[in-house]
Amino acid sequence: MTPLRSFAGANGPARRLRRIAQAAALFALAGLAMAAPPAKLPRRPITIPTVPVSVLTLNLWHDKGDWPKRRALIVAEIERLKPDFIALQEVLQRPGLRNQAEDLAEAAGYRVRFVSVDPPDAERRYGNAILYHAPATAEAMRKLEPLNDYRTAAHADKVFDAMHTGVDFYATHLHNEREGGDIRRRQIASLLDFIDTSQRNGAVVVAGDFNSDADSPELKALAARYRDAFAQAHPDLAADAARATTLNPAYLPAQRIDHVFYDPKRFDLLEARIVLNQARDGVWASDHFGLFVRLRPTHPLESSAGAGERH
Repeated sequence: MTPLRSFAGANGPARRLRRIAQAAALFALAGLAMAAPPAKLPRRPITIPTVPVSVLTLNLWHDKGDWPKRRALIVAEIERLKPDFIALQEVLQRPGLRNQAEDLAEAAGYRVRFVSVDPPDAERRYGNAILYHAPATAEAMRKLEPLNDYRTAAHADKVFDAMHTGVDFYATHLHNEREGGDIRRRQIASLLDFIDTSQRNGAVVVAGDFNSDADSPELKALAARYRDAFAQAHPDLAADAARATTLNPAYLPAQRIDHVFYDPKRFDLLEARIVLNQARDGVWASDHFGLFVRLRPTHPLESSAGAGERH
């Protein structure tokens, strides 16, 4: 037993020294690990989902027929569809008749921008309008060439908070004579110039009563830049005037002349359908049907995780 105790006693200091050295080495390694910069993780883009943009266009037929009953039909459809933008044509105000766009906007909870070549102080004013929800601006307008045809275009730009994507919306109503293709061609050129000089966001939607087929020669310049929403959604139906008419056959020969055009680089088409095409108690909403379109922007806001950067 004595030799064993002597052996342990002789090696005890050496063991302690080894343990101290090991502990020092581990401490040094820990210090190096703490001093080293953290590994950089790849920055993954966060995509905020885009929110669809909905559009309704309708020619009001001014005050023809039973306007109070027609008004009720239109208000009910607006409240059902809840479009982000509404393009109205043949909007009238006169003594005894409140501005129809302002009236509809108040009834359905929208803001309104009415445009007309008639002076602001005139008793009778006739023109186009855009209805929209805030936040938006709709102060720009253009008198379309040729000026003696008294046609206008209105512009509203809106940023949708949920997707941070801006939309430039235009509403117009072109020359109505069937043989007036040259006039409509000039009006389209004037409209495109208006778009080029007034757009703020680049995501363009154009809606209204064009008094012409979407693929007509006079609309060629517009169709070269933008897509006809109804034709894109219904390629086999679009050319069938009887089935795809936006003119109410109760009053007018069937033809599809009310259109929504959109920039295919900035939107995907979700839906395009004709609305307000049923009478209620023998009353039609207008001598035109409405066109309702939904689009999804293709350029959502992207940011880097934790960086709050916009691209």
